[in-house]
Amino acid sequence: MSTYLDFEEPLKALEEQIAQTKEIGDSTDVDMADKVHALEQKLAEKTKEIFAGLTPWQRVQMSRHPDRPYSLAYINAISNNTFQELHGDRNVKDDKAMIGGFGLLDGETVMFIGQQKGINTKMRQYRNFGMPNPEGYRKALRLMKLAEKFGKPIVTFIDTPGAFPGLEAEERGQGEAIARNIYEMMRLKVPVICIIIGEGASGGALGIGVGDKVVMLENTWYSVISPESCSSILWRSWEYKETAAEALKLTSTDMKNNKLVDEVIIEPLNGAHRSQEEMFGIVKENIKNYLKELKAIAPEKRINDRIDKFCAMGVWE
Repeated sequence: MSTYLDFEEPLKALEEQIAQTKEIGDSTDVDMADKVHALEQKLAEKTKEIFAGLTPWQRVQMSRHPDRPYSLAYINAISNNTFQELHGDRNVKDDKAMIGGFGLLDGETVMFIGQQKGINTKMRQYRNFGMPNPEGYRKALRLMKLAEKFGKPIVTFIDTPGAFPGLEAEERGQGEAIARNIYEMMRLKVPVICIIIGEGASGGALGIGVGDKVVMLENTWYSVISPESCSSILWRSWEYKETAAEALKLTSTDMKNNKLVDEVIIEPLNGAHRSQEEMFGIVKENIKNYLKELKAIAPEKRINDRIDKFCAMGVWE
């Protein structure tokens, strides 16, 4: 059963009409092909109209769509289910919100790392809603160092509402763990590709977000704060979240224009949540192209280019 966001309701009505028309044709032996074709054309036009004009807040909603694929779905699809998950930070525990391990990308071994949200209520609690603790970032760093040791490229999938803000996370050094990851990722000798597949919130995203290629899917967001939190701080209410989303310039287009990400991967017309297999294929091809490009560059130059890219971000006089 598909889930529809409020601005997707016209599509739901048309899809229901198409299903009913087909059912009438099947049950009465009346040829409804022309009627179905006309409705399908109308659906295609309406889909194009809706998704071509999404507001920043609607893109935030798209990034959180419950049918949208999460990190594990991408990793399993891209690696043809060869992914071997590795666990633990060798210090505190295994953080279920952060996943990582080796998998094969068309025969080549790659270290895949990502934040994982749950697909139902029980799994969301198990995965802590995709909000890693310090040990999650320390596990990610351990796996990155392991990949570097064996000369294997790293691909990270970013999808988090932020690092876990609990007292125990702060006591165990949340800020230090994220800062250490940023520092170490700058100097990794192997190619690093970071892909924002959903929400890219604050330090929670940055903790696995430093790479030679930092790219966003079309209907994702990347910002220092979520629109709701920004609204609650500035206006003491969540009612201004749409205004905040506009002001934060958090969409993939804004981030590319401000040179904070390298590229935007265009999603299928009706979004990654409605065309998952097509989305997996697009992401896989992009990763292969990025790896081919990055491997042609000497490690020392790659590191220097990576540092220069992040040092050049921001506006100053």
